[in-house]
Amino acid sequence: MNVTFCGSSNEHTMVRSYSPSTSRFVGTQFAKFAAVGGLGTGLHYLVLVVLVTLLHVAPGRAAFAGAAAGACLVYLLNRRYTFASDADHRRTLPRFVALAVAGALLNGLLVGLLSGAGLHFLLAQVVATAVVLVINFIVSKTWIFR
Repeated sequence: MNVTFCGSSNEHTMVRSYSPSTSRFVGTQFAKFAAVGGLGTGLHYLVLVVLVTLLHVAPGRAAFAGAAAGACLVYLLNRRYTFASDADHRRTLPRFVALAVAGALLNGLLVGLLSGAGLHFLLAQVVATAVVLVINFIVSKTWIFR
């Protein structure tokens, strides 16, 4: 069953159709997005641990290399697997980098504000992660990979 919502804005009429299959598709896409993020995080930690423990790289440099490797994996998998985008890398990659930087800044801001308000820093990080995850999904779907 499709449900259609109509609204009038000045001279234009906007019509959006929502169906249960659309909701399932977005839910599946969000699940893929979250899974890809988990894989990126796993690669980040793997690179970090290998560089520090086996190659004796300084932890800060190793963490940066791990984050970069994880971000590359996330970009490639979200582009192909999550959003099946064929948009030009010259457009999508700078947008992805901008979102990653904005997400990191928002994460730090939220954790700082919430922990400053008395929330335990780990709980503040969980809240910030959830907020940034949802925002990143929406921006990736509507701006980066469309």
